[in-house]
Amino acid sequence: MDVNQPKQEHLLALKVMRLTKPTLFTNIPVTCEDGDLPGDLLNHLMKDDPSTVKGAEMLMLGEMLTLPQNFGNIFLGETFSSYISVHNDSPHLVKDILVKADLQTSSQRLNLSASSAAVAELKPDSCIDDVIHHEVKEIGTHILVCAVSYTSQTGEKMYFRKFFKFQVLKPLDVKTKFYNAETDEVFLEAQIQNITTSPMFMEKVSLEPSLMYNVSELNTINKDGESFSTFGTTYLQPLDTRQYLYCLKPKPEFAEKAGVIKGVTVIGKLDIVWKTNLGERGRLQTSQLQRMAPGYGDVRLSLEIIPDTVNLEEPFEITCKITNCSERTMDLILEMCNTNAIHWCGVSGRQLGKLHPSSSLHLTLTLLSSIQGLQSVSGLRLTDTFLKRTYEYDDIAQVCVVSSKVKAGS
Repeated sequence: MDVNQPKQEHLLALKVMRLTKPTLFTNIPVTCEDGDLPGDLLNHLMKDDPSTVKGAEMLMLGEMLTLPQNFGNIFLGETFSSYISVHNDSPHLVKDILVKADLQTSSQRLNLSASSAAVAELKPDSCIDDVIHHEVKEIGTHILVCAVSYTSQTGEKMYFRKFFKFQVLKPLDVKTKFYNAETDEVFLEAQIQNITTSPMFMEKVSLEPSLMYNVSELNTINKDGESFSTFGTTYLQPLDTRQYLYCLKPKPEFAEKAGVIKGVTVIGKLDIVWKTNLGERGRLQTSQLQRMAPGYGDVRLSLEIIPDTVNLEEPFEITCKITNCSERTMDLILEMCNTNAIHWCGVSGRQLGKLHPSSSLHLTLTLLSSIQGLQSVSGLRLTDTFLKRTYEYDDIAQVCVVSSKVKAGS
């Protein structure tokens, strides 16, 4: 929208047009039955209409392309392109023509001109053309400022400018959720909603992890050596939402140091690429995603190895990992307390020795269950002899207990 028209008569005329992809021409089919008053007149008119598809005149979509009739919407992540033309409307020669195009946003002013050199002269009925491009990275009000300076035939310095204001809208609504697993894995769920009025082709939605993590995408299915999207189609209709899932695992150099991954940690950022009308491309990158790492207290006990199914009243082994998450050395004692279903095998109250900060030790324990069904592994106690503090660990895992006859028969 032109908001500033120059009052002085100038020798040059400035024209600015946004460059966008054309759209397919649509028409409204009007028909009737043979018994109606017009007869076959309307049907013949539709068949003779050059904008309709031959053999499918009743379709609203035609074969012709239509140039944009207005400025249209500009969305964040798209490339704004504009054609600028300066035409000499006068019968006189104009010299030292300088055309400058700036884009003013809420935070900065950008120079979009391809060249900063002045054109020596411009003859009557001649023009200077330029095409500018800019990847839109801010939402809100943008103002394209086009300034023209030149020297008239009499040597007078002339100058004028025009302002073109437009709004940049947000195309996607992105929401994220984090799920923490006991194995130090982090699952990220990204919900992406199309908040535009036209469908999108989602070309790529990937997660660029931080230096602490490796990422695995859980949005494809491998079949016969080929990968297929779990969603089937990759189109996102207006106001539709799609969920993407990623699994992040700490790199070995960080996973071995329990004290490193705590508090607020940077996970990474999402990179989203889409296409709209006739292949117009858009791209968005979120800011760095952060999550609050779960607190494990001074001592963390996690299971490294545990069977899914065990026999009733038969011993089985589990492997535990004990990590000192504090900043002091601990001297630990392990106690094993029996429950109604779980019975520990071995000596309770044994010394585990000193455990330095951020250090871990692996421990293999033997136990059995006296009750069938899904049973919780509970009853482990760790006592720090320095502070006389006891840490209790119940419901650390579950195992399915079956009769030995049932397991053998299966």
